[in-house]
Amino acid sequence: MTTPPHTADEGAELLPVATAARTRAALRTLVRPDRGLALTGIGVLVAATVIGLLVQPLLGRIVDVVADGRPAGDLTLPVVLLIAVAAVQGVTTTLGLTRVARLGETVLARLREQFVERALNLPADRLERAGSGDLTARVTGDVARVTEAVRSALPEMARSVLAIGLTLGALALLDVRFLLAALLAVPVQLLTARWYVRRAVTLYADQRVANGAQQQQLLETIGGAVTVRGHRLEERHTERGADRSRKAVDLTMRSVNLVLGFYGRLHIAEYIGLAAVLIAGFWLVRDGAVSIGTATAAALYFHSLFGPVNAALVLLDDAQSAAAGLARLVGVTDLAEQPEPEPAGKPEPGKPEAAGRPEPGRPEPAGKPEAGKATPGKAVPASVPRQRVASPEAAVSVHAVSHAYGPGRPVLHEVSLTLAPGEHVALVGASGAGKSTLARIVAGVQQPTAGTVTGPTAGAVTAPAGPGGPSVVLVTQEVHVFTGTLADDLRLARPDATDDDLRAALATVDALDWAAALPDGLATVVGEGGHRLDAARAQQLALARLVLADPALAVLDEATAEAGSAGARALERSAGAALTGRTALVVAHRLTQAVAADRVVVLEAGRVVESGPHEMLRDADGPYAALWRAWSGSRAAPHP
Repeated sequence: MTTPPHTADEGAELLPVATAARTRAALRTLVRPDRGLALTGIGVLVAATVIGLLVQPLLGRIVDVVADGRPAGDLTLPVVLLIAVAAVQGVTTTLGLTRVARLGETVLARLREQFVERALNLPADRLERAGSGDLTARVTGDVARVTEAVRSALPEMARSVLAIGLTLGALALLDVRFLLAALLAVPVQLLTARWYVRRAVTLYADQRVANGAQQQQLLETIGGAVTVRGHRLEERHTERGADRSRKAVDLTMRSVNLVLGFYGRLHIAEYIGLAAVLIAGFWLVRDGAVSIGTATAAALYFHSLFGPVNAALVLLDDAQSAAAGLARLVGVTDLAEQPEPEPAGKPEPGKPEAAGRPEPGRPEPAGKPEAGKATPGKAVPASVPRQRVASPEAAVSVHAVSHAYGPGRPVLHEVSLTLAPGEHVALVGASGAGKSTLARIVAGVQQPTAGTVTGPTAGAVTAPAGPGGPSVVLVTQEVHVFTGTLADDLRLARPDATDDDLRAALATVDALDWAAALPDGLATVVGEGGHRLDAARAQQLALARLVLADPALAVLDEATAEAGSAGARALERSAGAALTGRTALVVAHRLTQAVAADRVVVLEAGRVVESGPHEMLRDADGPYAALWRAWSGSRAAPHP
C-alpha cells in the first residue's frame, strides 16, 4: 500500500510514496529471482570475515613470544600465517563483494526498468496533477540515490554487519568478560542510531519533496519564459524560485547538522568501549586469567570494530536516503498497478460498457490487428486496453463524457459525439475549450471522469497488450524523434516493415524526397546526436509512422501547429494523405483543417455548441462563424 499523495503548494497533488512495509515487500520481490546469487555472495563474505579474524590472535601470539623472551625463530610461524591470512582474505573478500555488487546492479536494473515501464503508463491527467517536477525528481534524484546506495553502501554494509557479529563472537571465545566490556558501547550506539533514524526519515522525505518543488518551478519558469516575460511576471517567478531554493537549502543544512551530531555521538561510544576493554584486560592479566597476548588480541578486536560499526551506522545516512528514494519509486509503480476508478454514469443494461471495461463474463473480442504494428507519435499505453464493441452505426461513440483534472476544475461537461466509419471530424474552439482532453479520451490515453466511449468491430478503438499493434493512434504537436537511424525510427510503428514499406509510407506523406536526400538515406542517424530534423519533418515522420501502423482510427491533436504558416500547409496535405481511408478526429489548429473535414464540432467551455459541415456553420451566425471571421480576417457579415 502507499501513503496518501503529498500535496505541494499551489494545489499540485504529488505522486504517492509507498509505506515502509510495502517498500520492503517490493524489495524482496526484486531480489527473489537472484536468491542464489545473494546466498553465494553472503557465504563468501562470511568466509572472508572468519579468515580475517585470525589476524588478532596471531598478533597476540607474537606479543606473547616477545613478552616471554622466546627465540626469534618462534616468530616465523605466526608471521607466515599472517601473510597467508592477508592473501586469502583479500581474494575471498573480492569475490564476495563482486557477487554482492552484481546482485545490487541486477536488482537496480530491474527496478529501473519497472519504474520506467510503469511511469510511462500512468494516466496523463494524474501526471498533470502532480506536475512534471515531481516525476523528474524521482527519475533523476531518487534513482541516483538508490543507485549510489546499491553500488557503495550495500557491499560495505554487508561486510560491516558480518564483521561486527563475528568479531563479537571472537571476543567471547577469548573471554566472555571482554565481550561484556565491549557491549558497554552498544547502548550509546543504539541510542545514537535511534536518534538519527527518527529524524532522518522525515527530513530526507521532506528534502525530496522540496527538491521536486524546486525542479517544478524551474521547469515552469524556463519552459514558459516567453509567457513570463510577456506578462511581466519575472519578479514573481524569481521570488517563487528563490523561496523554493531557500527551503531546499534549509533542509540540506539541517541534514548536515544531523550528520555532524551523529558522528559526535559515535566517537563517545568508541571511547567508552575501548576504555572498558583495556580495563578488563588489565584486571584479567593481573589476576593471571589471560596472557598479555590475549588481552592485546581483545583490544585489537574491539579496535577493529571501529571501522565496521562506524561504517554500518554511517551507512544509515545512505540507507535512509536510499529508503526514502526507493519508497517514492515504489509509490509510482504501485500507482500504475492500481486499476483506474470506474467512471460515473454506468451504461444502461444491455448497452456496451465504456472502452477498456469489459462486461463480466464477456470473452475478449476477436480480430486483433496485424502483429508488429506500433504507435507513431504519442501512442495509447498498453495498460489502457480498449474494448471492441459491435455498433454498426458508428466507428466511435462518445456518450455524456465529462472530465475534471481535480475538484472544481471541470474541463468537459457531458460531451456526446459520434464518428461514422471513415468520417473526418474537426474539433475547433478557443484555447482551454477541452479539445485536447476530448481527443486524448477518444484515443484512450486518458480515462473520462464520467461517461462512456465505445467503438465497433470494424473500426475498433483498441490498444491490445502483447505483440499486436494499436487500431487507434494519437499524434500530437509534441513529436519525439528517437535517436537511431531513420529506418529504425519508422519501424517503431511496424517492426517487420521492409525498406520498400518505409519508402511508401514516406512518399504518402510527401517526405520521401528529403528522406532520400539525407547523407545515408534511411540509414541516416537522426535524433539527439544525429541529423536534426526540423519541426515539420519530425511531424511528417510521425505521420509516416501512422501510415505504417495503419490504424482504423487516427486522432490528430494540433499536429501541424509547430511548423509555422508555410510548413503547416505542407503538413496539412501530409496529414490528409495519412488519414485517407480511416476514421479521423482532428483537433484543428488552423481552420483550413476544418474546411477539409467532413464535419466540424465546436467546443466552448467544455461543451459541444455547434456541429455540422464547414459551409453550414460558416454561414450561420454562431460561434464557428465568429471564429472563421476572426481567423480569415473577413469583415463581411455572415449569410443569414
